[in-house]
Amino acid sequence: MNNMINLVNENLEKYMEIVYPEDLFKSMRYTVLLPGKRLRPVMCLETCRMKGGNIEDAMPTACAIEMLHAQTLIHDDLPCMDNDDYRRGKLSNHKVFGEAVAVLAGDALLTFAPQVIAKFSQNLSPQTVLRVLNEYFTYAGAYGVIAGQVIDIESEKGNVSGDKKSVLEYIHTHKTADLFKLSMRTGAIIAGEDDLEDVTQFAQTLGFAFQIADDILDEISTFEEMGKTIGKDKTAEKLTYVSLYGLDNAKCKLACLLDECYDKIQESRIFKEIIDGIKKRVGI
Repeated sequence: MNNMINLVNENLEKYMEIVYPEDLFKSMRYTVLLPGKRLRPVMCLETCRMKGGNIEDAMPTACAIEMLHAQTLIHDDLPCMDNDDYRRGKLSNHKVFGEAVAVLAGDALLTFAPQVIAKFSQNLSPQTVLRVLNEYFTYAGAYGVIAGQVIDIESEKGNVSGDKKSVLEYIHTHKTADLFKLSMRTGAIIAGEDDLEDVTQFAQTLGFAFQIADDILDEISTFEEMGKTIGKDKTAEKLTYVSLYGLDNAKCKLACLLDECYDKIQESRIFKEIIDGIKKRVGI
């Protein structure tokens, strides 16, 4: 897994040259290149490998997904949203570059990422590139992570209309699982796979589990472990798995979902590492 992470980091550096206006590109690079697990690009690359593809062919898409993820983090930390001063143990983008540049850097990453796919995926057919871009725009936009963020914000202070269970599933699906689905579906597409049902269902389950783990860690972890402010969900009275079902039930549900994922992905050492890493962080 470390080899894939290193490859992703090397290519992110290559794709993100600082040009004029320098402040914009410095802001974009700042969050994209913060040290991290590179979970989503690794999932893209590993899915491509599992389906018989070449991970080099998937690298531009994998890096683009990491750029998209960074965009969501930049905007998520803004004062008008979650208002967090730290990300991965470093100052949030808007605390370094100011709110205006941070907003524009996030906007720029949203469009810069698919340009990377189109420009650097020379080994893919035009039809495959078009399929990958369609996946990107579907999961990145108003039907995907943006929709999840809107409902997450609207859920603060108990402001939830309708069935809370359904609303929570919507948040977890679109705010988190959609990027997992984007990662795995594009990896499979690049490998030449047409049937995406299995990878989609696996990504949905793993993404849901990952968000439950995040909800739990917001309750029990520390700033040193998470690299961001802890306890903000409870302060904002957000709808989370812990707030709706309680901490013990959340841990039980998480363990069940991770076991389900483990059973379905026996052929991948890297996905096993990802699942084991989530278990270790939460202590289950």
